[in-house]
Amino acid sequence: MMIVIPNVASSSPSRTRRHWVKRMQWGALFGLMILIYGSHAPLISLTKVDGQIPFNPSSCVVMIEFTKLLISLATLVLTGGTSALQAPLCVVRVAPYMVPALLYALNNNLVVLMQAFMDPSSYQVLSNLKIASTALLYSLCLGKRLRLVQWVALGLLMAAGVCHTYSSLDLGNPASAEAEEGPRLHVTAWGLFLVLVYCFVSGLAAVYTERVLKSQKLPLSLQNLYLYVFGVAINGLSSFSIVAHEKSFLEGYSGVVWLIIAGQAANGLLMSVVLKHGSGITRLFVISCSMLVNALLSWGILGLQLTPFFLLPVSMIGLAAYLYYR
Repeated sequence: MMIVIPNVASSSPSRTRRHWVKRMQWGALFGLMILIYGSHAPLISLTKVDGQIPFNPSSCVVMIEFTKLLISLATLVLTGGTSALQAPLCVVRVAPYMVPALLYALNNNLVVLMQAFMDPSSYQVLSNLKIASTALLYSLCLGKRLRLVQWVALGLLMAAGVCHTYSSLDLGNPASAEAEEGPRLHVTAWGLFLVLVYCFVSGLAAVYTERVLKSQKLPLSLQNLYLYVFGVAINGLSSFSIVAHEKSFLEGYSGVVWLIIAGQAANGLLMSVVLKHGSGITRLFVISCSMLVNALLSWGILGLQLTPFFLLPVSMIGLAAYLYYR
């Protein structure tokens, strides 16, 4: 007893400091992810020429996957994990990484494709339907039982998306709204279908990836290496065999496009950290918060109007986070 009591007292402050340092690190990670995620659609809109995307979307996805592959390899080397590459490859261990690579390849192309059928804010709002698909798949496939208050919190995230849509509309003067030049809120039937497919595939990819990352006791950099080798291969085949005849590989690339590539590569790597050491549900809160960042950037950069009603979804997302994590 004389030994245990002093140890508890002396270690308590250091344990508290470690706890707060860890919380600050996670907070910084989430903040960066929210910023990158929310800026994606407005940045794509900035690249448009005469309303059209000037670059090959599939080549952009390949470059994102290749960037993540290089960073994963560099991380593995810097952390002294190259010995794992010298071991014989086990098909049973590596093959599962092909599935999320296929799913992410489909979704990455859908993200760019959907921009032609809706404006950035509508895309960001409708993509929040992945909250429902991910939560359901998270509960069914991973056997994670959510408490009633947590389901309510996720429902609030969905409601926040609806409120955000309303807050983005200029209902005060329809005549002037029609005459106004610049980006307008619009969604076509084809765009709605694509976003539903996107949300289901996104939820499935996140849940499956979380299962694979947590089930294998391997360094995250090595797991990312497996994942992005398949990602480069699959997206490379897609780029050269499906749409290569439309644009050359690097045609239409600009500084904004390279910024998109860097941001999405960083976001993918950060998301793997969340799925490995956290939860796929946390990803949903990142998505919802990024909706607000997207709206602010669309207002500041693209001229999309906001109303005071915009504060309601902000409050709802804050309440949802409190209810889920309390």
